[in-house]
Amino acid sequence: MFHITHIFATLYNKIGSGLLPQLIALDMDGTLLDAEGNIPPGFDEITTLADAHSVTLLPASGRQLATLQAMFPEHKSFLAENGTVVMHEGNIVATSPLSDEVTDSIRKRLRSVAVEHTIVVCTPETAYVERGVSDAAEEELAKYYRSVTWVDSLDEAPRGQTIKVAVFCADGSEKHLAKPLREAAPDDNVAVSGKVWVDVMAAGAHKGTGLRKLADALNINIANTAAFGDFLNDLELLQAAGTAIAMENAHPALKEIADYIAPPNTEYGVIKVLRDWFDES
Repeated sequence: MFHITHIFATLYNKIGSGLLPQLIALDMDGTLLDAEGNIPPGFDEITTLADAHSVTLLPASGRQLATLQAMFPEHKSFLAENGTVVMHEGNIVATSPLSDEVTDSIRKRLRSVAVEHTIVVCTPETAYVERGVSDAAEEELAKYYRSVTWVDSLDEAPRGQTIKVAVFCADGSEKHLAKPLREAAPDDNVAVSGKVWVDVMAAGAHKGTGLRKLADALNINIANTAAFGDFLNDLELLQAAGTAIAMENAHPALKEIADYIAPPNTEYGVIKVLRDWFDES
């Protein structure tokens, strides 16, 4: 593992004369976005440089597809909902449905969890949430879910369309929710996606799967991809990518498997690395 000053020479040796990865996945919170959750200055320039080098920049997030589209209106490719929704050129090319039985099991198991929490049932188009959530939950929902359908009961969510169940807990997602969710969905993918969120996806569904699906659709060798991430829901993404970059502020588990360490998101680390790559090429 190297810090970012070593990255270009080693990257040249890894992917050859093309110099640049053809597909670069960018996690959002804690990675691309600054400490306030804003797109950093210089990203428009990076997008222009990527287009000039025929490189696809891929926002990859636990956020909803509609949210990512609003954040990046000029982009046409996304990994949304932690990779369970894959979009390219404005078309959804792959989804990873979560069974109704697992969704029901999650809801039943969480009834016995005393700590306050909010369940979000996600489909590719919208998120279903029961009315009456806390102010903290409403603030988080506004951040990550542009399209919310408020219901009196989650029984109103359509059957057969769920791609993710997200659960918010202001008192700490890993501490209070990870264990009961793994009990409710023992054969599926339970990912701690932030300090206050845990996501449940179908077995084998994660950002890494989404990256592979899009690389296949674009006829790009997975070795010619790169990914930036900072938290546990980025682990499989970095494992799948040809070049794995963890942020300085990343969870220790990501730093252990990363090829490189980038400056922290608070110092616009992704922008610095990508600008260096494009300038050197």
